[in-house]
Amino acid sequence: MISRNGRTRLLVLGIDGVPYRLVRDEAAAGTMPNLGELIRCGVFKPMSSSVPEISCVSWSSIITGENPGVHGIYGFTDVMPQGYGIRFPNFASLAAKPFWERQEDRRSVILNVPSTYPARPMNGIHVSGFVAPKLAKSVHPASLLATLEELDYRIDVDSQKGHESIPLFLEDLDRTLEARVALADVLWKSDDWDTFMLVFTGTDRLGHFLWAAYEDEEHPHHPDVLDHFRRVDRAIGRFVDRLGEDAPVVVLSDHGFERLEANVYVNRVLQEHGLLKLDDGRRGLAGIGNGSAAFALDPGRLYVHAASRFPRGSVAAREKEAVIEDLIELFTNLSVQGRRAIRSIHRRDELYAGPAVDRAPDVVLVGERGVNLKASFNTSSDGAEEPFTGKHSQPDAFLLVRSANGVVVPEKPSVVDVVDVLSSALRGGQSS
Repeated sequence: MISRNGRTRLLVLGIDGVPYRLVRDEAAAGTMPNLGELIRCGVFKPMSSSVPEISCVSWSSIITGENPGVHGIYGFTDVMPQGYGIRFPNFASLAAKPFWERQEDRRSVILNVPSTYPARPMNGIHVSGFVAPKLAKSVHPASLLATLEELDYRIDVDSQKGHESIPLFLEDLDRTLEARVALADVLWKSDDWDTFMLVFTGTDRLGHFLWAAYEDEEHPHHPDVLDHFRRVDRAIGRFVDRLGEDAPVVVLSDHGFERLEANVYVNRVLQEHGLLKLDDGRRGLAGIGNGSAAFALDPGRLYVHAASRFPRGSVAAREKEAVIEDLIELFTNLSVQGRRAIRSIHRRDELYAGPAVDRAPDVVLVGERGVNLKASFNTSSDGAEEPFTGKHSQPDAFLLVRSANGVVVPEKPSVVDVVDVLSSALRGGQSS
């Protein structure tokens, strides 16, 4: 399918939080036949997520092709420079350009990509994904806002309903998807785009609340979970069919999902082992006291309490490596519910490189299968808490590419490879 300006059209579809094995199994079972057809005629591989495996970091890497040391997004929260205040990075904080801003000659429609709020001017149309506090600041051009309001468009599912009533949550999940697809229909037909990117994020919310229902065929909500995946697959099919057989299609997720079995509260662990001291009466980072060696931000980002970085920091430069070694030893040996809690431990320099690396955590933890890491203060380690039954997993996102002329896909792709894959798909598989 060719746009009016003669360029090959590219369709990019994201399914937030959906693991490779789910797509493989449900495509084979006939639950997701449209994805099954793409798998039969395309390249389908597991893909590594970001570290940590959270949406804001992963999608920022997907759209820029860069690691956090370059794009500067390490989590939904970050610590203020030379202080203990918390900042909430957003699209304005992204230090690298997304691919659509680099391809200024291509007109793009970008719909619901997480961590792209507030929307900003571009060659085309942009509707931000979560987290997006104000709909009016989520839209470029601003004239599109009236269309979103007419469609009762929602940036995100109302997750509070999942805490109150699963049937109400499922109803809102489907209504949000319907509004998302309705807007995509309007933009597909009304704009002469070259690249169309649409991300489905309700699948992540479904995973958090109902992963146990997905895994258990006897669960009363198992049919509801499969029904939502059928709805997503039908939406994928309608856009792929419109595009035609010769145009490139890329479908991907940002991370996987797995059963939540236990929570580990990282700051509590640090406190119990004398590495974190909290002042009485002060909450959060503001309560970090003198003599603290380290603290954590969600989900498992560890920061050495260095004198050169924090006002009350007590770790001298010559002592930093020893503190890091202590942290690695502590979390290597940490157990929860009688088994190992941490799958892997990464030093900053193993993960990140670039001009933003000075803001990076010193150590990043990845939980063992089923183990969820949380940085909440003054909370004990405990088992899984209701109503969540699923958690993000790092190694099993997926990448699916259909290109009539072939495409270059790494043997073991990672989220930072996606931009190159998109370029390869547009070039017909030729190397740059």
